[in-house]
Amino acid sequence: MKWAGLTLGAVLLVVLWATLTPVTADDRDQIFEIPKGTWARRMAGDKVEILPNEVRLTLGIKDVLVLRNSDDVPQVFGPTLVMPGQSLRLPFEVASSYQFACTAHASGQMTVTVEPGPAPGWERLAWRSRSIMASRGWS
Repeated sequence: MKWAGLTLGAVLLVVLWATLTPVTADDRDQIFEIPKGTWARRMAGDKVEILPNEVRLTLGIKDVLVLRNSDDVPQVFGPTLVMPGQSLRLPFEVASSYQFACTAHASGQMTVTVEPGPAPGWERLAWRSRSIMASRGWS
């Protein structure tokens, strides 16, 4: 009985920590790379999908989109021309959904959805649980 009480107390402390402690990240960059040869493969008729149609970011945690152009040709992302070997670093400060022209996509568009950071309480606990499950491939 004594151990059950200690175990329950430990679990409650972990849940309390997970619901109240702010979520932080050492590196807020979410990096995507356009691989070398992407343009050539597309011109050969290959349906290359190298970037997701929608990128999801979270304010204060992973809220900086980084696109690396390792291809041999320039790529357009929004109003920016990203030359071969260059990277575009785009920080977001407002939770919203953004549409960008993107030549690395067959559709020519990419959506960036920026979500607010999880609020303290059950929302933060659920967010942490989803993050742990996703990192282990359980989602």
